[in-house]
Amino acid sequence: MILLTGAAGFIGHETAGTLLAQGHEVVGIDNLNDYYDVRIKDWRCAQLKGRNGYTFKKLDIENLSGLERLFAKHKFSAVINLAARAGVRYSMENPFVYMSTNATGTLNLLELCRKYAVKKLVLASTSSLYAGLPMPFSETLPVNTPISPYAASKKAAEAMCYSYHYLYGTDISIVRYFTVYGPAGRPDMSIFRFIWWGLHNRKIEVFGDGSQTRDFTYVTDIARGTAAALKPVGFEVINLGNNNPHSLNDLICEVELNIGKPLVRDTGAFHKADMTATCADIAKAGKLLGWKPEISLEKGISLTVEWMKDNWDWVAGLRI
Repeated sequence: MILLTGAAGFIGHETAGTLLAQGHEVVGIDNLNDYYDVRIKDWRCAQLKGRNGYTFKKLDIENLSGLERLFAKHKFSAVINLAARAGVRYSMENPFVYMSTNATGTLNLLELCRKYAVKKLVLASTSSLYAGLPMPFSETLPVNTPISPYAASKKAAEAMCYSYHYLYGTDISIVRYFTVYGPAGRPDMSIFRFIWWGLHNRKIEVFGDGSQTRDFTYVTDIARGTAAALKPVGFEVINLGNNNPHSLNDLICEVELNIGKPLVRDTGAFHKADMTATCADIAKAGKLLGWKPEISLEKGISLTVEWMKDNWDWVAGLRI
């Protein structure tokens, strides 16, 4: 039985579906916070409700006593921690909640894994840690200079994971994600917003000239890699990315092609905490997990637009 935190999240609900398809029993938890419109979290939860082997509980990973009751009730073989406060820019407005959820929440899970003899933990981390380093980003690079509270809180969680591996032998895989997108994605992310604004015939907000590049990675690929990271590895940091960066301008062209209309831009200044480019070295994921991405940006955008159109009756009214 696997404990999956952040199960109502974008990557969490996709990972839950992947694990269930592989025959795992899954207990999913999520605090269902309103950082973005909870209707999309409700939709994700509805896709998992009633599936064999799946149980959901509303619970925050900052709630140590509530977590302990869950660990005492179930005999977990592994924990996948996808619960997190995400978003570089919002972390500058409220850094305290990022540290309490991303760092202290992870510590709560590590301590309960130790106490209840759960030998495996997978932690979701971020490519934001590579800011300012040479590309392609390899796991061997020293990620010692995070440029946002979000990245700093993830670095703290990674450091605590190593401490628990060293002291208590917890087997830990840290998976660093690279710009995840896809159906039922986060409404605060650019791909979701560009499609949504375009379908509403509104201007899209672009920070900078659009030349910045990202290693856009489709959510089903990320979910497969996260599930594969349950493999015993000792302690490893593993990039999960597409290894095929595209510029924001390329992305916008692809969205225009799929929605069948041009997008009018409202351009703002490039944000200081943003990265100009990302590109993952994924050789380690291939060697260690037998993983590689399968969905191209062209296919991924097509599937994302299709999902949004199919659900437009409620997606159109989301708070963006």
